[in-house]
Amino acid sequence: MAPVATLEYSSSAPQPIQYPRLAKHQLASDAPDYIRLILTAKVYEILKETPLVLATNLSAKLGNQIWLKREDLQEVFSFKIRGAYNFMASLSDEERWKGVITCSAGNHAQGVALSGARLAIPCTIVMPQGTPDIKVRNVARLGAKVVLHGSDFDEAKAECARLAGIHGLIFVPPYDDPLIIAGQGTVGMEILKQLPDSEQLSGIFASVGGGGLVSGICEYVKRIGSPNTQVMGVETFDGDAMAQSLEKGERVTLRDVGPFSDGTAVKIVGEEPFRICKQLLDGIVKVDNDEICAAIKDIFEETRSVTEPAGALSLAGLKRHIIHNNLVGAQRKYVAVVSGANMNFDRLRFVTERAELGEGREALLSIDIPECPGSFIALHSIIHPRSVTEFIYRYNVSGDRAHVLMSFKLHSTSREEEVAEVLSTLEGSDMKGYDISDDEVAKSHVRYMIGGCHNVPNERIFRFAFPERPGALRKFLVGLHQGWNISLFHYRNHGADLGKVLAGIQVPVAESKEFDQFLKTLDYAYVEETENAVYKRFLQG
Repeated sequence: MAPVATLEYSSSAPQPIQYPRLAKHQLASDAPDYIRLILTAKVYEILKETPLVLATNLSAKLGNQIWLKREDLQEVFSFKIRGAYNFMASLSDEERWKGVITCSAGNHAQGVALSGARLAIPCTIVMPQGTPDIKVRNVARLGAKVVLHGSDFDEAKAECARLAGIHGLIFVPPYDDPLIIAGQGTVGMEILKQLPDSEQLSGIFASVGGGGLVSGICEYVKRIGSPNTQVMGVETFDGDAMAQSLEKGERVTLRDVGPFSDGTAVKIVGEEPFRICKQLLDGIVKVDNDEICAAIKDIFEETRSVTEPAGALSLAGLKRHIIHNNLVGAQRKYVAVVSGANMNFDRLRFVTERAELGEGREALLSIDIPECPGSFIALHSIIHPRSVTEFIYRYNVSGDRAHVLMSFKLHSTSREEEVAEVLSTLEGSDMKGYDISDDEVAKSHVRYMIGGCHNVPNERIFRFAFPERPGALRKFLVGLHQGWNISLFHYRNHGADLGKVLAGIQVPVAESKEFDQFLKTLDYAYVEETENAVYKRFLQG
């Protein structure tokens, strides 16, 4: 049996890596001949080219041609099938008979499982015990044997190595192998073939986890494409192993990796991808989670496809690159590789909350206002006619200043200037505002919390259904009698036709009939919740 290629890293004078299975594809330097490997890749035995589509709306908005390479349309909803199949199709009959094994809780596992089903190769996939059931079921559905072991990926990986040694199974690496890299490199080959006037392509942006995808694209595009075409990797700020490694000149192992973009959550990049990226990659763009959420929304609006965070990572980086380098309106051509769409459904709530902030179209402010009737409408008059997307407030019984958390849609293209103008106007109206759009505690926790308050006199609690249209909130505020103080208010835009509002209003008993008439004239659906047990327990203190 031919020995399996292994990659060992040493920080001092590393020896050239030998790839026994690739003898006829070696260059004089002992490096793999990637052009030949990509051109002769076996991936088209199992898949067709994925489309390259123009993102019309995004192109118009950014003043550049933005093309999306739709790897989310693969049968396993990810580019990973390319490398996995190319590797497994190159195995000898004896290696196939014994079977293969890998360790993955995501897209690589599904790529290996489907490849095994098509090639009649027994597959074992080792996953951590906490892997979501949907991922376990998807892999098992494709015919692979799933072994759940360990509390985290490191423990699962150790078990994978143990099983491979005991049973003589071939390990299918997720990224650190020339055949894997060549399979992923076919993405770059397709881009240059599909794009009109590809010699004018300014850049290709691809997500970086272990580095297999971006290094494969580099090997083809940098040697075959236009010399002016850049290949850029995209990582998260809390998962930038490639960026740190390139900066240091050797592979760096991260202590922790942010979990949101789980498809690229790798502590150390592959040795062979790192070698390639050192030579050919033009740079790394780093983005935050909010920018990824905005990119997921962009892709949905263009294609009606919901991608996973790692799948939208490339577009988030492309947008940041254009905006931060003053390239809006430059009329250049760019491609973002949409690498996958295995989205966990429960993440959609987080994505929708953060997309507007990531796009820079929403501001989240903390505002101190006078604790007196009329302050609410005065505050809204400063924000008006901007659309308020969230308002959280609770009566401050112990002081003369109230604390409000508020978000609203921005009008201008310059976020900094518009927010600064709002804060200045607030300052001149006896109010103090703070931009907390980048405060993680505020975005993840505080915005969902309202403190309790003791003994708010004459407080009545209502659930309202406000029409989601401009002026609906203002109609409510203007109609309130100046003596009816708002003591609690919670609202968040969720994209529905009706907005859900919880409001507390201090209504003296003698004015109850007048207030009831106001509610009737307002003509908004409501339910009074003054006797609600949850309200009494959590909001009355």
